[in-house]
Amino acid sequence: MTQNMSPARAPLLTPVLVAGCLIILVSFAIRASFGVFQIPIATEFNWPRAEFSLAIAIQNLAWGIGQPIFGAIAEKMGDRKAIIMGALIYAVGLVASSFAVTPEAHQFWEIAVGFGIAGTGFGVILAVVGRASSDENRSMSLAIATAAGSAGQVFGAPLAEYLLGIMSWQNVFVVFAAAILAILALLPLMKTDEVASKAELEDSLGQILVKALRDPSFSLIFLGFFSCGYQLAFITAHFPAFVTEMCGSIDPSGTLASLGVSTTSALGAISISLIGLANIGGTLFAGYLGKTYSKKYLLAIIYTLRTIVAAAFILMPITPTTVILFSITMGSLWLATVPLTSGLVAHIYGLRYMGTLYGIVFFSHQLGSFMGVWLGGRMYDTFGDYTFVWWIGVGVGAFSAIVHLPVKEVALKARIA
Repeated sequence: MTQNMSPARAPLLTPVLVAGCLIILVSFAIRASFGVFQIPIATEFNWPRAEFSLAIAIQNLAWGIGQPIFGAIAEKMGDRKAIIMGALIYAVGLVASSFAVTPEAHQFWEIAVGFGIAGTGFGVILAVVGRASSDENRSMSLAIATAAGSAGQVFGAPLAEYLLGIMSWQNVFVVFAAAILAILALLPLMKTDEVASKAELEDSLGQILVKALRDPSFSLIFLGFFSCGYQLAFITAHFPAFVTEMCGSIDPSGTLASLGVSTTSALGAISISLIGLANIGGTLFAGYLGKTYSKKYLLAIIYTLRTIVAAAFILMPITPTTVILFSITMGSLWLATVPLTSGLVAHIYGLRYMGTLYGIVFFSHQLGSFMGVWLGGRMYDTFGDYTFVWWIGVGVGAFSAIVHLPVKEVALKARIA
């Protein structure tokens, strides 16, 4: 009876989707918290801001390099084996980082953390969720899984801030390592049947890679995802410190103080949570729209709105009110690009090798992440603030809005048939 169920009647919530959401939630809660460690670690060792920024930048670059690798591992050896490898590497990187006392050691072990995120993050999980979903539900399923990453971001930074109040940053890393290993208990639920079409199965990984890399639309999607990584990683890594140092003081008799947010440091951590909270709604809405409207035009609109919001924020005085407004508006656009970009890759190039192809596109995202985090630290040390690197983010956002417009949103096989 299940086999005869039409795609429209197929359930949206499946064990694969639920388990995938929980894995991404934990993985991204840890990843999103690294900006909170920026000041404590730099202060303890008396490092320039650029040193730990480079460690986070290397983490993002390793994540991007590892994404297509883990996508290929999942497609050749199985999704669950890829997730196990990712979780183990993630935990090793976190524990080793807790013993690191030099910038070079932190930067080296962030390679392991980055590869761990690749094995437990979007590339592998979205591919599994995409294959387990019906055509009708795929866009929304990808959005729900992406929103789970935002849910992790909601409590990741404040949890790190709280734990730093009761233990050393080294012990916080060890606690996070235990948390990432705990997700392995969910793996029995991560089982999906092969849903690739017969035509897709006829192509080898090498053949589909050649076809995709020769397709100008794939290159445009690759280039367009760069600014997403630049903006998101820069804000995740530097916004807590940015708010701590540049935001106007919090009124001790105001609403924020009554809610327990009495310092700009606390506001910086809360801002990351607000971004994640707003993004849950924004991502789900993007997934809903992706079922009906052109994904490339939706992406162009999102990047345009991001550009406007970022430019408006830096042009205004930085106050607790503008920080909150920026966090909510930027948050609603934060990961809304992910279900649309991954859905666009699946639509044009098929499901069979979605993990690997999306992983390659995601590498561009992580190149942007590396540049955003590293330049943020470098420009801060050079100029004493983040203004210049912020305006670079505005520029690359506008570029991404334009570059998606020529993408041919038609299945590749239909175009070359």
